[in-house]
Amino acid sequence: MSLAAATPPHLLSTAELARYRDDGYVVPRWRLPADMLRDLRQGLERLLTENPKVRPEHLVMRWGGGAKALPSHAAVLEHARRSELLDIIAQILGPDLICWGAHFFCKPAGDGLEVPWHQDGEYWPIRPLATVTAWLALDRSTVDNGCLRVVPGSHRMKSVYHHRLDERPGLAIDQVIDDSRFDEAKALPVELEAGQLSIHDVYMIHGSGPNRSAARRAGLAIRYMPATSLYDRAIKRAGGAAAIRQDMSLRPIYQVRGADRAGNDFEIGQDRPFQVGTE
Repeated sequence: MSLAAATPPHLLSTAELARYRDDGYVVPRWRLPADMLRDLRQGLERLLTENPKVRPEHLVMRWGGGAKALPSHAAVLEHARRSELLDIIAQILGPDLICWGAHFFCKPAGDGLEVPWHQDGEYWPIRPLATVTAWLALDRSTVDNGCLRVVPGSHRMKSVYHHRLDERPGLAIDQVIDDSRFDEAKALPVELEAGQLSIHDVYMIHGSGPNRSAARRAGLAIRYMPATSLYDRAIKRAGGAAAIRQDMSLRPIYQVRGADRAGNDFEIGQDRPFQVGTE
């Protein structure tokens, strides 16, 4: 029996895994089931309605609250535990997985904010630094409406490039790569249909353009780390911009598969109500 025949269809193929290792990102064949796409879209619409004063790009999920969490918020965590998705993430990070956050990125039509070039590792208190982001497209994501752009291979050195503060209006985050090793000419767009996802490495250089089109671009980024790494609450890191500052040391984290191997604290943050926006 061939390897292709023996591999469940939702898993990354040998070629897809090789691409992830080499390029730092991959677009799997697996697509979000219809119920998952529907639930996440409905959850986003509720968040937009509940938070009219928050920029749609800044809907960071600080999903504490335990049993107090609203159904729309709890649904996001439920889908972050989806077995098919975890199977894919486990192929990259190993069998012991922690989900430590999620962020709806919603660029409204006409005035969606630019996300400047950056690396996620600039912000996150995880040691050793090892994380993947699963970016789930809730709308069609194209060059015109500000899709994700990546620099393939920029993850290979496993180093965080120098970033500088950039507080220009129109930017969704305020830390921007300022490093001579960065070559924007190598960037590629990652266009997705609604229901597709992309997965990228914590060291991957990426960004996205503004949305000046007539079509909204919305997605949900779910963050996973291996349970062999520590979510180090002693490292004081702020969020990605003045509008989404947060105390990363108080974020609740969840063991979603396997066992903890690094002494992670799963109690802090669980008694805090769900929040969106500034803290």
